[in-house]
Amino acid sequence: MNAKDIAEVCHEVNRAYCVALGDTSQQPWALAPDWQRQSAIMGVLAHLAEPDGLQPSRSHELWLEQKTREGWKYGPVKDAEKKEHPCFTAYANLPPEQRAKDYLFGAVCSNLRRFLVP
Repeated sequence: MNAKDIAEVCHEVNRAYCVALGDTSQQPWALAPDWQRQSAIMGVLAHLAEPDGLQPSRSHELWLEQKTREGWKYGPVKDAEKKEHPCFTAYANLPPEQRAKDYLFGAVCSNLRRFLVP
């Protein structure tokens, strides 16, 4: 297992959670756009770089920094063409169901870390 494999699991957990919330906008990993897969891989690498993982709020801050560099901004609906995202805000402003995504992402990274092949 490598970081890309963990990112795929994180993506699919996030996608399943989104579906449970009624959001069917996420594509399966194999069909997801490259920018989305790269974002997940970068998130995994950030978590793995920290021996104890990242706090969910820090994970979100890093995601915001990455999205800012890529030209994204706040928008009421996720729109990849316009580079707008409703979660483009401070972690404290996110609704609980959106914060949960950062907890799930971290939990997957923490638990799959032991399966990394050097």
